[in-house]
Amino acid sequence: MSSPTTVGQRDELVHVSALNEYVYCPRRFYYQRYHDEIGTPYELIDGRSKHQNQSNRGGWVTERYFRSDELKLHGKIDLIESDSEVLTPVERKRSESGQYYPSDEVQLTGYCMLLEDALDEPVNVGYIYLYSTDTRHAIRIKERHRETVRKIVSRITEMTVNSLPPFTDNPKKCEACSARQYCMPYETALLEPEKAQGTGWEDRV
Repeated sequence: MSSPTTVGQRDELVHVSALNEYVYCPRRFYYQRYHDEIGTPYELIDGRSKHQNQSNRGGWVTERYFRSDELKLHGKIDLIESDSEVLTPVERKRSESGQYYPSDEVQLTGYCMLLEDALDEPVNVGYIYLYSTDTRHAIRIKERHRETVRKIVSRITEMTVNSLPPFTDNPKKCEACSARQYCMPYETALLEPEKAQGTGWEDRV
């Protein structure tokens, strides 16, 4: 019989939402994790409001928490559909662009892995629902998705306060990033151009 999980053990688990944040930008995730320098963006507040509205609708299992010491993951699944006794997680996104991103697929995969760990049976499909277009997209979870989750979990658990990740190679991600004032990609490219090589910022100064 295994021992009860302690607070310290829970802290070692990676929240599934962190997978999405890490894929978007490891450097932004670093500032959020160690310096708490990220404000609560409007998109997140609006998304939580939509989640709350959705959770009041009947017919589904909503906002169910799962954890797995083996996967080193924990998180709350937005919604679980039950169709012919097959349980399928649904991840809901605000998505003003009207599309979902690879980071959303990674997050959904994390929820599928948690659900299949709890059920002890495969969960090979999940859905991403987009509020902006009122559309639902079926994502078939493949081994490459699961391997990506395992790699990111490993990187997050190995991350330390002394290991600041490099800049993202996509400057467009920085334009509306709430961590930009701490990250300072433009200033770094201007004053220490060698640190901005290969990021795309070297062409913007």
